[in-house]
Amino acid sequence: MKPRVHVITLAVADLDRALDFYRHGLGLESSGIVGTEFIGDDENAAGAIAMFQLHGGLILTVYPRTELAKDANVPLAPPTSGAFSLGHAVGSKQEVDSVLAEAKAAGATLTGPARARPWGIYSGYFRDPDGHLWEVMWNPELEGI
Repeated sequence: MKPRVHVITLAVADLDRALDFYRHGLGLESSGIVGTEFIGDDENAAGAIAMFQLHGGLILTVYPRTELAKDANVPLAPPTSGAFSLGHAVGSKQEVDSVLAEAKAAGATLTGPARARPWGIYSGYFRDPDGHLWEVMWNPELEGI
């Protein structure tokens, strides 16, 4: 396997709500929900999904939890979060605070205020409406982000 990731899919309870949060709340570009013509059944997942093109060719998708479980052939488990976080690097401490405020205004829950870490970064976390954990960080070692 080559060391790269092309798509990150987040399982969501409500596809419309997730699309609204990421598109209107955080300003990520999306053409909306696609694949609605692919209707699922007891064995096959439905195709409705929303996609967001990120920098570097990465695609963030949101997909109903029930359909992701069917598609991956895994049991539908209760939603969990905190096992991993998605990181969003920005260019300054002020931008960390600004993005966290934007996320909160869009319906995210902040886990606490942003703060300086002993290893040199400044960051804070929020949970999206489905509980997915995001870290917004500024690292002075990564100039030009």
